[in-house]
Amino acid sequence: MAFIGFLFYLYVIHCVWVAHEVYSSPSIVVQYHDQNGVGIMDDFREAYYWLNKNTEYNARIMSWWDYGYQIAAMANRTVLVDNNTWNNTHISQVGQAMAMDEDRAYEIIKKLDVDYVLVIFGGAIGYSGDDINKFLWMVRIGGSTNPEIVERDYFNARGDYRVDKDGGHGLLNCVLYRLSFYNFDRYASEPRAPLGFDKVRRQEVGIKNIKLKYFTEAYTSQHWVVRIFKVKHPFNRK
Repeated sequence: MAFIGFLFYLYVIHCVWVAHEVYSSPSIVVQYHDQNGVGIMDDFREAYYWLNKNTEYNARIMSWWDYGYQIAAMANRTVLVDNNTWNNTHISQVGQAMAMDEDRAYEIIKKLDVDYVLVIFGGAIGYSGDDINKFLWMVRIGGSTNPEIVERDYFNARGDYRVDKDGGHGLLNCVLYRLSFYNFDRYASEPRAPLGFDKVRRQEVGIKNIKLKYFTEAYTSQHWVVRIFKVKHPFNRK
C-alpha cells in the first residue's frame, strides 16, 4: 500500500509540473531555459505591437497560416491566410513564395499585393516551433498546385534536411531561408559556438553575407524570433 501510495504521489508531482511548464503559459509568451536560467520570450507580442504602430493601416502581411489570427487580432492588420483559410490554392501560393528563390517568389508577392513578410526564426534562442522546422509542409502544400516545387530539392544528396553548407540547393536559396538567416552570420548565439550557430538545428548557417534583392529588414524582435521584412515595390527598389 505504501508503494502504491508513493506512485500516486509521483503522479501528482508530475501532473503539477506539466501544468506549470506547459499549460500555465499562453502560447504568445514562451518560457525558455538557457545557461543563465529561465527566461521569458515575449517576441510575438513585441512584434505585433510594432506592426500595429509602424505600418500602414491597410498593410497586407504575408506569413504562414499559423500566425494569422494573432496578427489580425493583436496587430490589427490584414493577413493572407489564417487558421480558417479553406482555399488550398491560396495557402499554396504562400507556401510557393516561401519555397522559391527571390525572383520567382516576387512575382507571386506582387500578385498578392503583399507589403510585409513575417517569418518565425528560433535559431538564436533555441525555439523549435519556427518556420524552418515547419518548412517542409510549406513545400508540400506549395508543390501540390505547382509541379516546379519538388520536396527532394530541399534535401541534400544524402537525403538530409540541413541548414548548414551541406543543405539542399532549394533550401539554401529559398525566400524563407534567406529571410530567416539574414545577418545571422554576425550573431553569437552561444559563447563557444561560431557566429551564426543555429541552436535548434545545432548547425552553422550555410550561406553567409546574404544580400536581399526585393526585401529590406524592417524589424527583428529581441530574441530574433519574429523577423519582419518590407517588400520593395518597383518604385523604391534600388
